[in-house]
Amino acid sequence: MGGVHHRLLALAHDALISHVERGDARLTLRRLVAMLGAELQRGCCVEANDPLNGALFRQGPPTTGPVDSLPLQHMGRALGQLRVEREPAPGPDLQALQTVTPALSALLHQVINTALEPGSEVAGSASADMIRQALVGADTFVWEWTVHNDVLTDIHVGLGLLGYDSRVVTGHTQEDWNRLIHPDDLEANHAAYLRHERGETPTYEHAYRVKAANGEWLWMLERGRIVERDAQGQPLRMLGTQTDITLRRAQELAAQQATDRLVSIARSVPQVLFQSRDLADGQREFLYVSEHSRDVLGLEPAELLSHGDSLQALIHPEDVETAAQMNRLPASGHLVNEYRFRRRDGATRWLRVTSTGQKQADGSTLWHGSMEDVTERRALERSREEAAQARAASQAKTQFLARMSHELRTPLNAVLGFAQLMEIDPAEVPQPGQQRRLKLIREAGEHLLHMINDMLDLTRIEAGGMVLQSEPLALRALALQTLQLVQGMADQASVRLLLAPGAEFTVQADRARLRQVLLNLLTNAIKYNRPGGQVTVEISAAGPGRAALTVRDSGLGISEADLPFVFEPFRRGAQAAGPVDGAGIGLSVTQALVHLMGGEIEVVSTVGAGSVFSVRLPLPSSSVPGAPADAGLHSKT
Repeated sequence: MGGVHHRLLALAHDALISHVERGDARLTLRRLVAMLGAELQRGCCVEANDPLNGALFRQGPPTTGPVDSLPLQHMGRALGQLRVEREPAPGPDLQALQTVTPALSALLHQVINTALEPGSEVAGSASADMIRQALVGADTFVWEWTVHNDVLTDIHVGLGLLGYDSRVVTGHTQEDWNRLIHPDDLEANHAAYLRHERGETPTYEHAYRVKAANGEWLWMLERGRIVERDAQGQPLRMLGTQTDITLRRAQELAAQQATDRLVSIARSVPQVLFQSRDLADGQREFLYVSEHSRDVLGLEPAELLSHGDSLQALIHPEDVETAAQMNRLPASGHLVNEYRFRRRDGATRWLRVTSTGQKQADGSTLWHGSMEDVTERRALERSREEAAQARAASQAKTQFLARMSHELRTPLNAVLGFAQLMEIDPAEVPQPGQQRRLKLIREAGEHLLHMINDMLDLTRIEAGGMVLQSEPLALRALALQTLQLVQGMADQASVRLLLAPGAEFTVQADRARLRQVLLNLLTNAIKYNRPGGQVTVEISAAGPGRAALTVRDSGLGISEADLPFVFEPFRRGAQAAGPVDGAGIGLSVTQALVHLMGGEIEVVSTVGAGSVFSVRLPLPSSSVPGAPADAGLHSKT
């Protein structure tokens, strides 16, 4: 509002000075009303009742439609009214329009007096006196300065506004007034006058601080014009006005500080803050756009302010109808909308628009809201939904496998039990052929039972139902015991087992599950080895607070293509078509158990040279390496 207030005040003061120069109140009033209409961009006129014949007296075109009216009066006498149209655009509030009413009232008073007493139109000092009287109580006074002898005729009025006792005023010069001007403002004030004197500006105008009687610094707006020069062009006489704008400056400062705070807040908010208006013809204009439009939309704020359809042109063709919902104000006045738009850099992004609308008297809708890029948020929500669906499917699979495994174990245990009884039945000793077939039944059943147990372990781990009993374990002793369990399998496959010499390490782990891990690795190393091959177990340090249990074989190896999937369940790679039976679950269970014990497992393999599986486990806080130990088991030859 400060800018409009200042421009209206300038119009009013220029009009008053022009009247003092020319002495034609009707012409000055007509020009002031015309300039006021041009400034406001709407129809306005001054109306009064002609006291001679009662007819309507009007200056300016007649107004149509809704108007704002302000009374015009002088010395308590009602003279008429200022009428300003409310359309086509929102205008200043009535407080801003009050700025021009003193000048309009003064000029209208002079017009009416001239109508009552033809020939009474005055100019010069008499007209200035009339203007002075009109501005009484408006915190404004008219001054006249005789330049060549430095006489400021109205200094007592200005001093009165500042609270000084005008009866004791001794000085009446510009120099006397300058002594009240703030030292920091003197140079700029004189420079403004010199620019006008040289003809660089049509009027002299400057706002500066003056010292009041109570010691406060008040802000004054001074405007003037040189109205008389000598033959050489030197100024002789100057007329002007001075207005106390202290309150207005404080209001403008408060408004500017509030604006600065809002701008600072807008900068700290990642969204685009905006104010827009949908016009009656369906067009949209943006009244405010925060600077984050560069980052979010790829558009400069100035572009949106000057071309309201810039954003509309970027909306994804499939979402144009969705975005158009913003043109339809819901009953709640609140709207949340999401649609895609194509940035000028080619990227397609998701935009979330949250806004509140309010219908205006002219039929337009005023919106306040924010725009936010929610592309990553939507992707995250979609990932969460997919993850939830995957977890639900995994849970269903786990429950199904657990039930099926339990259902299979019951009859399978019965089959194995009967096969073992038949093998050792003394009453009916099986014939050699029957012994061979019973052995195949038992071995196949044990293989199937091993697969079912692995399946149960895997489902329990995935369901979070696997309970571990963690304790300090000596790796070398555990390795010796486990090697003894697979010694017979190694002898049958002609594979040599070896426990490499080295220091003893104690790790924190579950005894049964760590033995299961080592058994899985050893049985795989034996099954996928070759006659005369070797399997070596190594125990070593694996960095701070860790020890490694490594199983190294000289078997077939794993291809580079299959290596990334070696721990995935049911993925046997090239071995799926090989002679060794298996379901591809053992290594999945092994990896899951190692992770449950706080460890890691990794594999390195070369086709034709063998594989190396290394398990790293945490040490107990008190564990330290021990003394070297001798080599362990060897297979029979």
